[in-house]
Amino acid sequence: MHFSSLLDRFKEPETLKMAKMGRALRAQGFDITDLSLGEPDFDTPQHIKDAAKKAIDDNFSHYTPVAGYLDLREAVCTKLLRDNGLLFTPEQIVVSTGAKQCIANLVLALVDKDDEVIIPTPYWVTYSEIVKLAGGKPILVNTQFENDYKITAKELEENISSKTKLFMFSSPCNPTGSIYTKSELASLVNVFEKHHDIFIMSDEIYEYINYVGAHESIAQFESVKDRTIVINGLSKGYAMTGWRVGYLAAPVEIARACDKIQGQFTSATNSIAQRAAITALLSDMKPTMDMLDAFRNRREKVMNFLNEIPNIKYMKPPGAFYVFPDVSFYFGKKTKTGELISNADDLCMYLLNVAHVSTVTGAAFGTPNCIRLSFANSIENIEKGFTKLRVALAELN
Repeated sequence: MHFSSLLDRFKEPETLKMAKMGRALRAQGFDITDLSLGEPDFDTPQHIKDAAKKAIDDNFSHYTPVAGYLDLREAVCTKLLRDNGLLFTPEQIVVSTGAKQCIANLVLALVDKDDEVIIPTPYWVTYSEIVKLAGGKPILVNTQFENDYKITAKELEENISSKTKLFMFSSPCNPTGSIYTKSELASLVNVFEKHHDIFIMSDEIYEYINYVGAHESIAQFESVKDRTIVINGLSKGYAMTGWRVGYLAAPVEIARACDKIQGQFTSATNSIAQRAAITALLSDMKPTMDMLDAFRNRREKVMNFLNEIPNIKYMKPPGAFYVFPDVSFYFGKKTKTGELISNADDLCMYLLNVAHVSTVTGAAFGTPNCIRLSFANSIENIEKGFTKLRVALAELN
């Protein structure tokens, strides 16, 4: 069979690949502990589920506008003003089938062949692959552990060229949990003020999973707001991963372009999920804060478990629900049966097949000395997974 060359431009997301392999082993009867997927293990809050049931009974079962129901886009605007101090109108909002589709819409709307897109590493696995899919060139900027894996103004400036079209980043970051402060964002804005043709994509999907203080958005800076696109959604903060509701807030022209792209791919996202999303955005945030408290407790447990593993380097994540330890000490070692662990890919496969713990290689995030471990799981499973992981690493020699 002769498939489109498009398929050769990008790779399957490593996070989904590891989840698929873990499920296959589990189906064979192995006790797999999942520390790979970034999915809260909480169920969607009851008031949101009730809103969906009501929407079904009220016959919200027809096509909606491609960009989403008007009252949902108004609810997004209310949320952005309430939580972020950002003023947007419904015409600037596009609701999509998850934040991933928002990102795809944006990149396909902006990036042409050979356009350059600056992406600080570590980055979420899909950023670079969507850029490649669009025909663009990812410019990966290696950030430093000593700077909490955040790009500096100097590093940004050094990687800008006449072909730079877009800058993509997340805060809180997947996979590191790093959070940009207002002053750090301001220093990046000072660079962008000298380069008026560069768009900025700010992925804020982990906004509510913040252990250190108020969330800061780069869209708050008026000098760059007219070329900043905020990406967000309901998966992480509301435990609504399977509902597939994301949204972007952008200048009107960009929102219209994303609407046009989406109209040829999926049209609008699910009508029932949209009605539930209105309730989620406008209702009591206590369930979200309760989840945050649970994640905070799990984070402390994970720090204790990591302290028991020798020869790794890690930071305490200020946000999200991942740790991203440097495990390069274990490269070059061998398993009990003589297989060589050459890199993080090998180590993750060893942990999956021998320890039966599912993790994700740091190479997928642009940082090949690390692996990503998720604590979006129960305390019991976290303890079980880290115990198996510690034992398996100790057996390498």
